[in-house]
Amino acid sequence: MKQSLTHSDTSAGMESSTDQVNDDRVRELVRANEELKQLNARLSDAQDKLMQSEKLASIGQLAAGVAHEINNPIGFIFSNFGTLERYLDDLFQMLTAYEEAETAIAGTPMAIQLKALREKVELDFLKEDIPTLMRESKDGITRVRNIVQNLKDFSRVDTSQEWVLADLHHGIDSTLNIVNNEIKYKAEVVKMYGELPDIECLPSELNQVFMNLLVNAAHAIQVDRGTIVIRTGAAGDTVWVEVEDNGGGIEKENVGRIFDPFFTTKPVGKGTGLGLSLSYGIVKKHLGQIDVFSEIGVGTRFRVTLPVRHPQEGVPV
Repeated sequence: MKQSLTHSDTSAGMESSTDQVNDDRVRELVRANEELKQLNARLSDAQDKLMQSEKLASIGQLAAGVAHEINNPIGFIFSNFGTLERYLDDLFQMLTAYEEAETAIAGTPMAIQLKALREKVELDFLKEDIPTLMRESKDGITRVRNIVQNLKDFSRVDTSQEWVLADLHHGIDSTLNIVNNEIKYKAEVVKMYGELPDIECLPSELNQVFMNLLVNAAHAIQVDRGTIVIRTGAAGDTVWVEVEDNGGGIEKENVGRIFDPFFTTKPVGKGTGLGLSLSYGIVKKHLGQIDVFSEIGVGTRFRVTLPVRHPQEGVPV
């Protein structure tokens, strides 16, 4: 009887020991799985930041190249136009003097020749059209110069990547000029700007956020021509920017996933699914937040809220 009890106690002890080992293994596997998840999250975050940096660097290089290659020839063309306008003024004065002198030779063969030539070259029309052509050409060159400046403002290629005070309205306007071709055939842009203080930020990165939101808004519009509304305002020590479209809206089950890397509701080949993910990362880097409100058949509204001043400890070293 004593032996039987001892054997039973031994078996129970072995079972208890085995259960303990299994519990330890399960806990170890759970812990390892959690560590793996955290590692994957860190790797994904590092990949997103790397892709964002590469994208911004590419935009900066492109803008710098465009500015360098176009600014110089545009500069001397613009200067030459000013000189050419003065020359034309002198020529027109001389031409007026010749026209007044024609009365002195009226009735002569030379006068008949000059009249025929005047009619052939349509001199009166040229005197009206040449100044118009010059004015339109100068306006065109000015627009090119403005586009180059917008590129520089968009990517801030003329400054280092430092936290600076910037005017968000200026950044939004510059970005609108950059993406104008994506929007002008799809929607009318309505600006409802409020009073904003300059905020401490990385302007080129926030411009990237505005670009993604504006392009996505244009792509979301399914009618022939829709509307994109940009609103801004300030509340306490924060500012906010809203981009709203009257497109098709986002399915409720997808709203919670739109900031996930590589998630996109666009057709295959039409989007990478990185734009909103990168935007989310940039806003979080600025210690702000980005919210989305959407309704199927009505449209989507994104709201970016940012602090006016960036705490010193949050600034990357």
